[in-house]
Amino acid sequence: MNKKFKFRLTRRAFAYPYMIFLLLFVVVPLVIILINAFLDDNSKFTFANFAEFFTDAGGGLTVLGNSLIIGLVTTVICLAIGYPCAYFLAKYHASNRVFVLMFILPMWVNFLIRTLSTKAIFMAMDVDLGMGTVLFGMVYNYLPYMILPLHTTLVSIDHSYIEAAEDLGADKLNVFLKTVLPLSVPGIVSGITMTFIPAISTFAISEILSSSKIFLFGDAINMHFSKTTNSFGVGSVMSLVMLVLVIVANVIVNLTSKDEEVSSVL
Repeated sequence: MNKKFKFRLTRRAFAYPYMIFLLLFVVVPLVIILINAFLDDNSKFTFANFAEFFTDAGGGLTVLGNSLIIGLVTTVICLAIGYPCAYFLAKYHASNRVFVLMFILPMWVNFLIRTLSTKAIFMAMDVDLGMGTVLFGMVYNYLPYMILPLHTTLVSIDHSYIEAAEDLGADKLNVFLKTVLPLSVPGIVSGITMTFIPAISTFAISEILSSSKIFLFGDAINMHFSKTTNSFGVGSVMSLVMLVLVIVANVIVNLTSKDEEVSSVL
């Protein structure tokens, strides 16, 4: 007796399109990059691509070091500006949510449009494009990614901890340093990760806001995959290095979140 196949619309069925999308546009490209990292121009197995990058023969390590420094400076500036803004937004979150919307609005505009508009403003003001304009563009584009996780964490803090600290005689400075700041560490780590990783891997901001004078790690990857250079092997190695940095950042975020959960339970 033949059994007829019956399709049931379950919750698992809704996950199938997403799994297919991940397989085609995430897993398969990563596998191709991994394979290309071990192939030379003649499609033969080699470690020369890794040797060229890690021996800095093509200047890959130098570019990575410069990108890490610029990314670190961008992250520090975003944290210095973003934490007070997030604290202010969290403090007046219940009474006025228009301020939160004002910080989210720039994210609704296309990334390239924001960067090109910033360049047009600098050119209209006759500002020389260089490192300063690149840092400004990075802070402008990535500041919301620092503010939003900080705002979410600060809003979720139980206000009873602050009230308990005040009842025990702590002034506002000690309440912030010993209560609010430690409880907001997961938001700080998440904001740093969401800002630092894109900052070291970007190539549009550095290319547009410096007229290709500033060369970052993302620019190097883009150059190796271009038709003129056509060095897919080294570009694949650099992409794998970037992937490792992203994985390490995610592991740090997860460990920080778990430690915070354990400390809150204790």
